Amino acid sequence: MSTTSVRRAVARLSLRTRLVIICLLLVVAALLASNALLITLLQRQLVEQLDERLGTAAAAAAQLPDLSDKTDATAPPSRDAVERQLTGDVYVVRLSADGGLSQSLRPSVGDAPELPRLDAAAVAARGGEPFQASGGGSDWRVIAQPVRFSSRQVQDGDAPSTGSIVAAGSLDGVNGTIRGLGLRMLVIDSLVLVLLGAIGWFAVRAGLRPLRRIETTAAAIAGGDLSRRVPDLASTRTELGRLAAALNGMLDRIEAGDAARAATNDRMRTFVADASHELRTPLFGIKGFTELYRMGGMPERADVDTAMNRIERESARLVHIVEDLLLLARLDEDPTGRTRLPLKLTPMDLRTLAADALHDLRALASDRAVTLTGPGGGPPRAAPVLGDEARLRQVMSNLVGNAIAHTPAGSSVRIGVGTHNTLAILELSDQGPGMTAEQAARIFGRFYRADTARGRTQTGGAGLGLSIAHSLVTAHHGRIEVHTSPGQGATFRILLPIHTDPVGD
Repeated sequence: MSTTSVRRAVARLSLRTRLVIICLLLVVAALLASNALLITLLQRQLVEQLDERLGTAAAAAAQLPDLSDKTDATAPPSRDAVERQLTGDVYVVRLSADGGLSQSLRPSVGDAPELPRLDAAAVAARGGEPFQASGGGSDWRVIAQPVRFSSRQVQDGDAPSTGSIVAAGSLDGVNGTIRGLGLRMLVIDSLVLVLLGAIGWFAVRAGLRPLRRIETTAAAIAGGDLSRRVPDLASTRTELGRLAAALNGMLDRIEAGDAARAATNDRMRTFVADASHELRTPLFGIKGFTELYRMGGMPERADVDTAMNRIERESARLVHIVEDLLLLARLDEDPTGRTRLPLKLTPMDLRTLAADALHDLRALASDRAVTLTGPGGGPPRAAPVLGDEARLRQVMSNLVGNAIAHTPAGSSVRIGVGTHNTLAILELSDQGPGMTAEQAARIFGRFYRADTARGRTQTGGAGLGLSIAHSLVTAHHGRIEVHTSPGQGATFRILLPIHTDPVGD
């Protein structure tokens, strides 16, 4: 099977299956390593124990007299003396100096090991260290130790002869013990793997339950339910908790963006509908008079003059609406956050606008009582700002026109100017019918007119004045507020950042 096929097969497995397989592979590797180490250590220990037995047997055999000149009847007592100090099947022989067999102190039960040539020089070279030999289909551990013993020549004055004691032990017992232990370990490890696989399957299944909940939530969101959220499955210190928090944050932004797009589309549809209505009214008036003239419905000069005056007023109204729409379009922010309307910012004092608004109100509505105070009352105070005087004057003109058009004749008006903390304030308060909270929230919308509460007149505008005022104040990094309630009038308040450089009165 190629590597690509293996990868495809693995990719088709579920995450739970892959996790269980990985865990089992790690357990198998750990068991194999630990078992191999344990068997190696045990085998080494058993071999060392066999070497100790062989060393003990060789040392005991070296203390026995040389019985090579005796008859075979004397061998059993010697063999019994050795066996009293030995345990197990140990093969012990006495070799002469030239490596020949001198005496068999303990013969092997089966086949004897095939020993290499062990003359005096070879035994001395081995230094008493154990070595392995084979024979009879088995492996043997062998120890050869040099020894000096006396023969019958010692009685005739001859020098003592030299030789060696060789002790050998079969490794069949050690190998059998290792094979039995390995088989038992194999059985135990198999049972352990089966048990761990079952436990791991259910443990991984329980651990992945939060991910299945996230999957269910994601499927519901993909189906269009953007209000769904991933439940708080764990602490944000964990990977799962951070994943849930990140998903919920992303969903909040997606839902907010979707709601904003929907609101924008609604406003756009409303704007197009309102703009079409406002533009259609003067256009229909102009079209009606022109068709009436074409059809000969204006035989007299006076009728023509009256129609032309109406056409002129409707044209002026149409031009005014278009100019307001263009101004609003320029005031809208572009993607860089800048307005497309250049502002000529210079240091100025809002008291100038307040004084001009006072004169305008007295000239346009001489029956109204107009007072100039500070914000909320008291004497007026300086309000230095950095602004475009022409544009701010346009804002104040819209507020003045709004107060005249939508409040009862003879009602009083108050103009306030001053500062509060880091803001310069210019406000206009009337004693009109006021507005509800819902109307106040929509008062700065385009083409919005609170007709039921503010009494639109026949000469009322298109509902763009307050929207233009709001956009112009926003372009000056300020804000415009309205404080009102039904029957309590309305107060429009312009708040702009204070300009720190001194400005003369």
